[in-house]
Amino acid sequence: MRDFISQRVVNTPPSGIRKFFDIAATMEDVISLGIGEPDFVTPAPILREGIASLERGETQYTSNSGTIELRIALSHHLNKLYGLNYDPETEILITVGVSEALYLAMTAVIDPGDEVIIPEPCFVSYAPEVSFAGGTPITVPTYVGDNFQVTAGTIEAAITSKTKAILVGYPNNPTGAVMTREIMEDIAALAEQYDLLIISDEIYDRLIYGVEHTCVPSLAGMRERTILLGGFSKNYAMTGWRIGYACANPDLLAGMRKVHQYTIMSAPTTAQAAALHALEAGDEHVNQMRAEYDRRRRLIVDGFNTLGLDCFEPRGAFYAFPSIVTSGMSSDDFAMRLLDEEEVAVVPGDAFGPSGSGFVRASYATAYEKIEEALNRFESFMRRHG
Repeated sequence: MRDFISQRVVNTPPSGIRKFFDIAATMEDVISLGIGEPDFVTPAPILREGIASLERGETQYTSNSGTIELRIALSHHLNKLYGLNYDPETEILITVGVSEALYLAMTAVIDPGDEVIIPEPCFVSYAPEVSFAGGTPITVPTYVGDNFQVTAGTIEAAITSKTKAILVGYPNNPTGAVMTREIMEDIAALAEQYDLLIISDEIYDRLIYGVEHTCVPSLAGMRERTILLGGFSKNYAMTGWRIGYACANPDLLAGMRKVHQYTIMSAPTTAQAAALHALEAGDEHVNQMRAEYDRRRRLIVDGFNTLGLDCFEPRGAFYAFPSIVTSGMSSDDFAMRLLDEEEVAVVPGDAFGPSGSGFVRASYATAYEKIEEALNRFESFMRRHG
């Protein structure tokens, strides 16, 4: 029988993250710093609203775009935070997490042969989603010396006649980098100069430590040429609810909605009710979780630096990205041996692109005490290998 799998799928390697999760799941005493998921349970009032929605019998489909109540609340939320004005009827779409929102954006705008510029290291699904849509991902490196911020010069050097969009994700997974407003303005100017679209994944926008987040469509001239992707998984500890959103001008959003209609129908009804309550009354919980992440951030960064694993200071999200070059190992070898010898799970930096080579990603979205123990195990490991 012939091979029926498409070449796009065959040519896409498996996620570099999953291998370590699968091994760690078989180990009893493992400490996982690998998973990018809050260890907090969804705040109780948000949880109760989801339950109440079920008890009210709200088990039907919603509008393809999501409930109008949630879209109105999201419009108010983005206006309060960033001064943005999105029409809830025509410019906001509720999705099954940001993952679906990214898929919709790529499917709606990419034609075969179109190029999308992607700074790396980056979230593992960015390049594959471009490929699955028939486009060509053009990755460009970022460096610790630039605080893992992509520069306008680097992007401009990658622009060709086939370039259609720039895909950025800041605060960044895996580095924790945050873009300065000045650099983002330079990139926005490039988008205007070359008539490009910006797709901005801002899922970690409220997990920021001591700096300011720049929301891309809030920049001058960017609202009409930006697809803003966001969600509730990280900020509100709602990963399993699978609820996200996309905001864009009416023409772009209509294209995304069309794909959404045929693919998903609507985001989970119960999750939409919970998300509405999160927007209306969740700020206190976001602030509490962010403060705890910040406490863990300082612990893990200081711990890595003390061990001689020079660690870039993350200013957003919940990831540390220490250099492991002093070990003399590759990122993959370091992560595998650390898991085998000390039962600590991290992710090799090159799982997020070649410019992540020589680093590992360690999530501090786990309990403070577990991070302390993980650092003790790192110390034992480095005494043998460092």
